[in-house]
Amino acid sequence: MDFDREKMLRIISNLLSNAVKFTPEGGNIYLMLDKSTDTNQPAKEYLKLSIKDTGLGIPEDKLPYIFDRFYQVDTSSSRKGEGTGIGLALTKELVTLMEGEIRAESRLNKGSTFSLKIPISQEESIEKLSEAEIQANLPIRPKLDATASKSNTTSPINPIKLLLIEDNADVVTYLESLLEDNYELLIARDGREGIELAVKEVPDLIISDIMMPIKDGYEVCATLKEDERTSHIPIVLLTAKADDDSKIKGLTRGADAYLTKPFNKKELLIRLEQLQKLRQKLQDRYLNLEIPEANEEVEIKQEDAFILKVRAVIEENIQNPDLGVDLLCEKLGLSRTQLYMKIKALTNRSATQYIRAIRLFKAKELLQDSAQPVSQIAYEVGFSDPSYFSRAFSKEFGFPPKNLSKKKL
Repeated sequence: MDFDREKMLRIISNLLSNAVKFTPEGGNIYLMLDKSTDTNQPAKEYLKLSIKDTGLGIPEDKLPYIFDRFYQVDTSSSRKGEGTGIGLALTKELVTLMEGEIRAESRLNKGSTFSLKIPISQEESIEKLSEAEIQANLPIRPKLDATASKSNTTSPINPIKLLLIEDNADVVTYLESLLEDNYELLIARDGREGIELAVKEVPDLIISDIMMPIKDGYEVCATLKEDERTSHIPIVLLTAKADDDSKIKGLTRGADAYLTKPFNKKELLIRLEQLQKLRQKLQDRYLNLEIPEANEEVEIKQEDAFILKVRAVIEENIQNPDLGVDLLCEKLGLSRTQLYMKIKALTNRSATQYIRAIRLFKAKELLQDSAQPVSQIAYEVGFSDPSYFSRAFSKEFGFPPKNLSKKKL
């Protein structure tokens, strides 16, 4: 039959891991496959998959809610194996995407059975694969760690890089399923790893849980917002705590948004899109290359200070034709990745493009205030080829440098 390997792997993995979690030692777990038909449509066939266990079971009054996002069965007998209420919700969404149905039956202390039906279709051509090809095509998902990244092959050339800091594997899997089509994902398993990965990779957005080992989400937020390498990155704090005090604490630590569980995909994506607009606000501020006017907003003052520091280094070395990314990194104490990602986020230019833009902006000022020939101005701002300088100037400002020079004459 035609089927989505990745979705099927996640469904079976989630159901089996759930059964293992709630079945004590000595118990049994059964996986059964069969084919069935719909009584209303006898010609329509379904794949029927059932996973049955002899575990703790689910109270009857809790059964209608187990597929709700973040719902947890709160009983003393199951507390030891308690999860996050993510796995079953994700499983149901994946089954629905495959146009199937899933249902659960359970008796407390007797066990549970999860049954799903997926329509059988045979519209795709059958491929004959060798054993080696079959093994190569098995959709085995690598274990995610602090250095792991996932890039969708259909993403644009420069996808938006999002760092997810979360210690719970179920939540990571759930958020991956929501975000992987729109973002390049980086995963960190605790707050300390998240801080280290954020400083190293300088992502475009960060989602961080609050309750984590080693360093919690509040510490992550405060640390990254105080570091000039990462201060510009919008941060969403994710938590089940919905009280006002928790929200206020998160916002005072520098969080740009606070998302309370449960949430849905649309809400999350809209919130992330809104945060990306904050970066556009900064890019608009630094677009015209003028010295930014003083602003009392803490976040803007912090980024203004960085931009002014970068400009100062460029202007101090502006006559040096060899001024480039390496020298700028050395003077600022940043890696190439840190410099590139920070300047790109603030100006929408690469570091190389920004250096050239500042050279040209300085040249424009000199042409307006000096009667020197264009070639001399080009040398003074670090261009060794006056012809290239003229082309670059025209591209940046929309007119050739000689126009300003003629005005002076």
